Amino acid sequence: MKFVRFLLKDNVSYGIQEEEYVRGIGGSIFGDFQGKPEKYPLDAVRLLAPVEPSKVLCVGLNFRDHIAELGDPTPRVPSHFLKSPTSIIGPGDSVVFPRVARRVDYEGELAAVIKDKIKDVPEEEALRHVLGYTCFNDVTERDLTRVQGQLTRSKGFDTFGPLGPCIATDLDPTRLTVQTFLNGRKMQEGYTGNMVFSVAFLVAYLSQGMTLYPGDVISTGTPGGIGPMKIGDVVEVKIDGIGTLRNSIKQA
Repeated sequence: MKFVRFLLKDNVSYGIQEEEYVRGIGGSIFGDFQGKPEKYPLDAVRLLAPVEPSKVLCVGLNFRDHIAELGDPTPRVPSHFLKSPTSIIGPGDSVVFPRVARRVDYEGELAAVIKDKIKDVPEEEALRHVLGYTCFNDVTERDLTRVQGQLTRSKGFDTFGPLGPCIATDLDPTRLTVQTFLNGRKMQEGYTGNMVFSVAFLVAYLSQGMTLYPGDVISTGTPGGIGPMKIGDVVEVKIDGIGTLRNSIKQA
């Protein structure tokens, strides 16, 4: 099943994507919901970021080839940071190249969407609390990362968190291929079975420290092949069973 959040005639709704249509639903995607008879062609609606998270937790240094290209040691525990909810944009929205930026990079990632309120869950139960999975682009101002060391500023600009196009359920997060394309050219490809820390481990580990709420997003790290984007570029993150998240880059 693929949950989407969409805009139709100034009304924001949740729905289920059925091939080239969206069927409206009643109720909550995080609990009980019912399909409605109304359905709309995909090209008649505007897809939005599929959730509005209270927080976005991002994991760095989780693909071995990315660790190698940065020259960092393999972490013994997950390296993670927070992105502001104001960083979130949806499919088709533009990433704004900040006035103070010099190098803005793409980082295509698999993200997990939390299903219910959890705290300190064991790893063997963690995936029961995941609603599904979506594409994420952990947009990064690379020079600020090197200068400041901390990631809040370099990764937290408004629009630096493209998310979507849907939340796909019933996927095995250990058997997915993550690809990133820049202007149609494949720049990244990684297999989630090769991550240092699995989705189940990350959900359990991160829930030890803070309560996670329905709709919260955990992004699981990027493969090797990161690189810069410029004004006018189009970046796409594609993941098996989910689809393609496409965004352009524009000047502030």
